[in-house]
Amino acid sequence: MLDPKKIEEIAKQISDAVPPGVKSMAENAENKVKQILQQQLSRLDFVSREEFDIQSQVLIRTREKLEALEARVAALEAQAAKND
Repeated sequence: MLDPKKIEEIAKQISDAVPPGVKSMAENAENKVKQILQQQLSRLDFVSREEFDIQSQVLIRTREKLEALEARVAALEAQAAKND
């Protein structure tokens, strides 16, 4: 779902922005920030890029099938109209 590496990267960037005088607390801060980010991001309704791409492909195939069915129905209706 959420890429732990990305969360770790963001947490590290935030902790790297901490002033040098507070670097001794940076490690603890990084862990806290990472924990908070994970908690907050898990509450959001996100899908992974992979899930999104898969669903996009499913949607494309579904649209293609729908268009084929619509064309088939139109042809059958035209044929039925000729027979009437």
